[in-house]
Amino acid sequence: MRDASVGFQCPDCVADGRRTTRQGRTPYGGIRPGTFGLVSKVLIALNAGVWALIMATGGNNSEWVYRLALIPRGACVATDHPGNVYPGLTSAADCARAPDGSWVGVAAGDWWQPLTSMFTHVSVLHIGFNMLALWILGPQLELVLGRARFLLLYLLSGFVGSAVVYLLSDQSAPTLGASGAIFGLMAALLVVARKARADVSQLMVWIGINAALTFFASGISWQGHVGGFLGGLVLAGVLVYAPRERRTTWQAAGFAGVAILVALVFLLRTAALT
Repeated sequence: MRDASVGFQCPDCVADGRRTTRQGRTPYGGIRPGTFGLVSKVLIALNAGVWALIMATGGNNSEWVYRLALIPRGACVATDHPGNVYPGLTSAADCARAPDGSWVGVAAGDWWQPLTSMFTHVSVLHIGFNMLALWILGPQLELVLGRARFLLLYLLSGFVGSAVVYLLSDQSAPTLGASGAIFGLMAALLVVARKARADVSQLMVWIGINAALTFFASGISWQGHVGGFLGGLVLAGVLVYAPRERRTTWQAAGFAGVAILVALVFLLRTAALT
């Protein structure tokens, strides 16, 4: 491993990505990317665009925070004063009787929140750290895995993080940020580096520091971080250790299995909350 501005670069992983078993293919079956880090750049642009929208409409007080962040059971938002909530109202029926009250949340029907919450930030430090980490981790993994596999890894790791948040976090508190997907990339780089027989000691130190911040710093969703990391471990393991024969079939089946489990968590939790 080699020190980078944030996190670590894995020269062995990148070299492995440049070696192909078949012309135009990565070591794990993906199509070799022609432009370095393209998907990572697009993801960064999407996160920056959502952040700009929120900043332009009130920052912490923007109604978009409550529309896009993940709120499990629901919260009553005062639509005439964006960003304000009615903390004493804990049901959709009570919220409907409030002046300009709007009940928002996944269990209330805002099914897009597990996805949009992955692209939603308010704090400059929050989006800055996440996007810098994505800039360091993403292109390396794109080169090794291929664009499509990398994008699916990123999104599905984030969905696993969202599922754990939905299952275990405060029912009315909004959770937002790309951290679950970023932790999935950390886990994936660890798996890829181990497969490439690279020295992972520095990477483990970096992961340990982030784990300590997750559990001891205030205002951080440990559910999203832990869920994303575990999702990244499983998904990267599926990609890297799938049998060479019928590799794509094995990889697709593994990813589908994780997606089905995530969907079941959301369905069963929604049933319990409603």
